[in-house]
Amino acid sequence: MTSVRGGLPDVREIAETVTDPELPMLTLADLGVLRDVWVTHAGTVVVSITPTYSGCPAMDAMRADLKRALRDAGYEDVEVRTVLEPAWTTDWISSAGRAKLAEAGISPPHSAPIRAAGPIQLDLGATVRVLRCPQCGSARTEEQSRFSSTACKSLWRCRSCLEPFEHIKEI
Repeated sequence: MTSVRGGLPDVREIAETVTDPELPMLTLADLGVLRDVWVTHAGTVVVSITPTYSGCPAMDAMRADLKRALRDAGYEDVEVRTVLEPAWTTDWISSAGRAKLAEAGISPPHSAPIRAAGPIQLDLGATVRVLRCPQCGSARTEEQSRFSSTACKSLWRCRSCLEPFEHIKEI
């Protein structure tokens, strides 16, 4: 049952239904982009989101979709804030989100590497992890392109079933 505030549906539940414009099988909550949702004493709904990477072109669409969903539910005054710290990581993708990616034929990311505090070191000779094909499960896969339909995905091909698939990069 949806909780209500003054006869209106719960703001968190509404925000959690908004899907990612680039990965529509995931909600912003599944992706870990949705950080916080609350109502101020003045009645303004405030939503905090974190981009998957700086310069993410989907941020404007996310803001608009969140505002539309909340306004359609009866909340007139909606503010969407961008939170940059801590930076988003693929570890924030929920287990349900990872399962939805795999069901859609997109290889979910491995756990992000653990980093010490301070600057992130650039590793130009990064080792490529073995990815399993989301179609047949084979580990006989190869990267075709470091970039795919979005900068956060790479394009792979399975050498067993010959199907191409995208992989969400670890961040």
